[in-house]
Amino acid sequence: MKTLLDQTELCRNIRNNSFFKTYGKIEQIVGMTVEASGISCNIGDVCRISAGFNKKDAVAEVVGFKDNKVMLMPYSDMDGIGYGSFVENTGEKLRINVSDGLIGRAVDALGNPIDGKGEIPEGMLYSINGNRSNPLERPPITQPLEFGVKAIDGMLTIGKGQRMGIFAGSGVGKSTLMGMIARNIKADVNVIALVGERGREVMEFIDRDLGPEGLKRSVLVVATSDQPALMRSKCCLTATTIAEYFKDQGKDVLIMMDSLTRYCMAEREIGLSIGEPPVARGYTPSIYASLPKLLERCGKFRKGSITGIFTVLVEGDDSNEPVSDTVRGIIDGHIMLSRKIAMKNHYPAIDVTASISRLMSGIASPEHKANASKIRKIMSLYQDNADLISIGAYKTGSNPELDEAINRMPAINEFLQQPVDEKVDFDDTVRMISEILA
Repeated sequence: MKTLLDQTELCRNIRNNSFFKTYGKIEQIVGMTVEASGISCNIGDVCRISAGFNKKDAVAEVVGFKDNKVMLMPYSDMDGIGYGSFVENTGEKLRINVSDGLIGRAVDALGNPIDGKGEIPEGMLYSINGNRSNPLERPPITQPLEFGVKAIDGMLTIGKGQRMGIFAGSGVGKSTLMGMIARNIKADVNVIALVGERGREVMEFIDRDLGPEGLKRSVLVVATSDQPALMRSKCCLTATTIAEYFKDQGKDVLIMMDSLTRYCMAEREIGLSIGEPPVARGYTPSIYASLPKLLERCGKFRKGSITGIFTVLVEGDDSNEPVSDTVRGIIDGHIMLSRKIAMKNHYPAIDVTASISRLMSGIASPEHKANASKIRKIMSLYQDNADLISIGAYKTGSNPELDEAINRMPAINEFLQQPVDEKVDFDDTVRMISEILA
């Protein structure tokens, strides 16, 4: 009996412990997707593909299954990978090294340094997919966060843990406004994700928009437009993971993504390559599930906060296209940048009447809210009658409210404009609004 029990225990140990490695084989490569057989995997597993002698192995991720085959997508170019190449499942999910040594550094979408300043000091390993938080454990957002930009602090007050979108077409000043915010904001750490940017724009953003003052308390996560779609997709997840690490230290973190549209485009490429059906404008259904998962990782927590600023590239200046419409329904407000305002050399080109902060009513003082509402009303009234005023068809004295709007608009426009290198305290901004209406 004892011998039989010993044999049973031995068989159990053999089953539970692998004494050999299992390799799969590449059967087909279609576009960006590699199909392999003979290997057991789960979604999200990281696999290593042998590219042959004297060649660096490629690392890929399991993105789906089809006809008893595993569908992989490499993190790098597929040079050297071919039919019959061996595939090994590492059994690991993608995790990145996070530590305080990330501050002031630039890393790629896998957390590897790209700034030539040496390795990142070893810290903790965080999964890039994060952990879902209990919504009942999130305290309400009641404290304003100072951005140092008059138009935002005064008219679109944002709280710690709020998520805001900057919606604009190309060339209207999104990156410049992001640089202003990164330099002026009163947050402990900035995490900036540059997704799908042109290669030359990365150094321009660091040197011109961010500057040494902004870089010394920022972490940059970069995936340029020439990198594979999987790297561009992981860029946003890695940046959010880094923000979660600093949030766990009890810090107030600002995360900025430029742009969320290019993240969706990368997800669309991945979805189409594994056979998902396209829906609105070619976007796949999985995008509408991945966006809330990403954006809900920001917010106010019992320990620390993550305030999110997400730029959305409005295609053809159509603010109702699918990505813009979906993002606007998830986040806590939007800042619209207008090409028409930018053409008047008015920067930042924020269209205040088309923008809103959903939490301003709960975090701003009653006097501040009342004054901001009066300014909105004046701007709206002036815009409705702008054509009559510009051609001289309006006769002064016909409408007392419009007369007041005409008199106050020069001061309001001066208040809403701000040089790139200027920083204004929150209290001074509130005082300026009162003086305009005095």
